[in-house]
Amino acid sequence: MTDTIDGAALLNEVEAFHRRFNVFPTEAAYVAVTLWDAHAHLIDCFETTPRIAFLSPEPGSGKSRALEIVELLTPRPVSTVSASANALYRLVDSAEGLPTVLFDEVDTVFGPKAGADEALRGFLNAGYRRIGGALRCVGDGSNQNAQVFGSYCAVAMAGLGSLPDTVLTRSVIIRMRKRAPNEKVESYRQRTHEKQGHALRERLVKWADTVRDQVANAWPEMPEAVTDRPADVWEPLLAVADAAGGPWPTRARAACLELVNAAHDNDEASLGVRLLTDLRDKVFCGADRMPTAAILECLLRMDDAPWVDLDDKPINSRSLARLLGQYVTPANKPIKPRGIRTPSGFPKGYYAEDLTDAWTRYCPPTPEESATSATSATSATPQVSGGESVADTATTIRHTRAEAATQLTVTG
Repeated sequence: MTDTIDGAALLNEVEAFHRRFNVFPTEAAYVAVTLWDAHAHLIDCFETTPRIAFLSPEPGSGKSRALEIVELLTPRPVSTVSASANALYRLVDSAEGLPTVLFDEVDTVFGPKAGADEALRGFLNAGYRRIGGALRCVGDGSNQNAQVFGSYCAVAMAGLGSLPDTVLTRSVIIRMRKRAPNEKVESYRQRTHEKQGHALRERLVKWADTVRDQVANAWPEMPEAVTDRPADVWEPLLAVADAAGGPWPTRARAACLELVNAAHDNDEASLGVRLLTDLRDKVFCGADRMPTAAILECLLRMDDAPWVDLDDKPINSRSLARLLGQYVTPANKPIKPRGIRTPSGFPKGYYAEDLTDAWTRYCPPTPEESATSATSATSATPQVSGGESVADTATTIRHTRAEAATQLTVTG
């Protein structure tokens, strides 16, 4: 008869082992890393395997040490700082079982000075799902055959800066930082601590075997608002937490919400989504139409926004039209400027009704307090529904810019 293994107690020990050598930025990070270690032993039970990425802006932030401890606790670990996609495909497709790939200094592959390695990016992205793989020709000369190489395996990465968006969205992101003077860790000595880590790993193997059927048939309940790709990323980790029991299901869901929200906060939205969101929340603010000149004035007044320096020059009517033209109206036609009839003119501008579909599909939800802030912003923003005020605003903007241009010409 197999001895019962207390999964919650075992995960507590794994977490405590990390805490001896790693200083992670939040409690949620310890929970996520512990669950990720355990999920690697149950990877055959899942449809997806999240990548885990230890990232930091500066060296000496504990990223490599985090990978070293993960290596002790995960099955068939393979550490590398340089590997071709083809080599990794063959490693995963070998008969020895799925490896856990530990990729250190990944910034040397994807960093700004390295250029993009599309083949490796393809491996990381395809291997996130069980059905992923690569089609390659094998053989010599004319005696070649097409063969599909699998790429599904657990991958942990560490690097400076960031990663391509397609990799980040498939990852649990741990943003590391240098230890503060009051943050102490135990000195890691491989000869001593490797045996302790491997002993924990063996216990994880045995526990995984006892919950494999339970995990394979699990559909863990996701926290509210965690859907789509983030839900795919966290589903295996929540399934592990539910199988362990104790405080882990609650801790896992709290960590899920915290890290998913943190990832959104750190995301640099595409320029188009940023523009749509700024138009909705800071320009239109409930107005039904807005002349192009008034829109540009609002955008150029925004602090901490990219509109003053867009491709080394301020946003103008042409670049505004180009960015918005990527999206469509509710009638499925490209968003374009239209004439706005006013008592004093017929300026070109944009209608809120043309933007509503894009706002709904691409912009993040409006904060609960947006109703109040929108009311105050509306009073300070050039309005369009009053007819004459639109023309007056546009005229004022044109005169101001003309005067500025004249002054610059005279000064020059």
